Amino acid sequence: MFDGNGKKVLVFGSGKSGIGAVTLLEHEGVETILYDGNEKLSREEVAGRLPEGCRTEIVIGAFPYERVDEIGMLVLSPGVPTDLPVVQDMEKAGIPVWGEVELASCFGKGDVLAITGTNGKTTTTTLLGEIMKAYKPEVFVVGNIGNPYTLEALKMTPASVTVAEISSFQLETIHRFAPKISAILNITPDHLNRHHTMENYIKAKEAITENQTKEEFCVLNYEDEVLREFGEKTNATPFFFSSKRELETGIFLKDGEIIFRNPDEVRVCKTNELQLLGTHNYENVMAAVAMAALYGVPMDTIRDVIRRFSGVEHRIEYVTEKNGVAYYNDSKGTNPDAAIRGITAMNRPTVLIGGGFDKQSEYDEWIESFHGKVKKLILIGETKKKIAETARKCGFTAYMFADTLEEAVTLASREAKEGDAVLLSPACASWDMFGSYEERGEKFKELVKSL
Repeated sequence: MFDGNGKKVLVFGSGKSGIGAVTLLEHEGVETILYDGNEKLSREEVAGRLPEGCRTEIVIGAFPYERVDEIGMLVLSPGVPTDLPVVQDMEKAGIPVWGEVELASCFGKGDVLAITGTNGKTTTTTLLGEIMKAYKPEVFVVGNIGNPYTLEALKMTPASVTVAEISSFQLETIHRFAPKISAILNITPDHLNRHHTMENYIKAKEAITENQTKEEFCVLNYEDEVLREFGEKTNATPFFFSSKRELETGIFLKDGEIIFRNPDEVRVCKTNELQLLGTHNYENVMAAVAMAALYGVPMDTIRDVIRRFSGVEHRIEYVTEKNGVAYYNDSKGTNPDAAIRGITAMNRPTVLIGGGFDKQSEYDEWIESFHGKVKKLILIGETKKKIAETARKCGFTAYMFADTLEEAVTLASREAKEGDAVLLSPACASWDMFGSYEERGEKFKELVKSL
């Protein structure tokens, strides 16, 4: 159970998760300090994000080390690295370090279905949320999807089902968090600027099962070598999905049809009945179907929802057509593997807008996926020169630079001819130019519509 040792709880980070944590703790009568190291923020700006009447103390800028004795627990927002000196100093002082997910799950009630992975989390979480809403009256869709777990926790009851999108950042700070069913969709290089090594990143993702038991399930991608091996050592019972082969037990794609076998065989649907396109989306559907079916949702309910589901905003999202050119917003393609999926989904010659914040990714495979698809690459952001260098090395020279997204959209509209597509799929995070991938995607759509 939650224990702040009778002292104040320091909530580190004043974004959505931090605000949610303070709101939850104050409701439970816990005295809090809301801290943010960004000196550019003002107390008034942060206070404006808090609910009316909130009593938390707001501290901005350099951390006041002289106040460590007042603190009984540190609650980290996902965007705060665990290896910051101030965080490590608190751990050395014996102060427990929790994350938003751990805090929320301590207060939340009911069953939790949790999803992680490098790509496809939001689509799978959204779809599973829709399936569960068709089956149960009390469903909460929370986490990395943009709705802080902490803001919903106190509304939950023993009859609730919570569908949670959980990032690697959030999994670094769990202790007892234990979903009834978990899923790891895939693991490809991402966030290495934060996790430093691939081994650390994999360990963070796999932590989603560390408190599960054999009575609980973890849905895993059989075609991901790391996850296939992990299935042999996880505490949970593994249940695999595959887009490439028939499984004795599991869910798989065969001859354009999704089949669930456990142990009886059930034909779920044909892929041409789905509104989602591409093998990566069929994998997301299989993961959501497996989680719902293992929970006990009738297949007829599942089938009805997945046929109606049309996808999520900012993920290969059709924007509009102008002068015979189709525009797509894939701002959620924040790493090379996700962006490859965006390119693969295109069925027209494509002018691609890429680049952004550098997460220490490598772009060779992304560039190699351009063959026969991408006619021009327009690069923006701090990675543009790094990507251009990789492109030259891979023999792709049809690229140009833009200083802003506005300029990139204008250039793309000039380069694209009738019958082409323009795709924003950056393969990078947005933080060098925008506050989030959502903000970047909204700006792209606004610029396209004003052409």
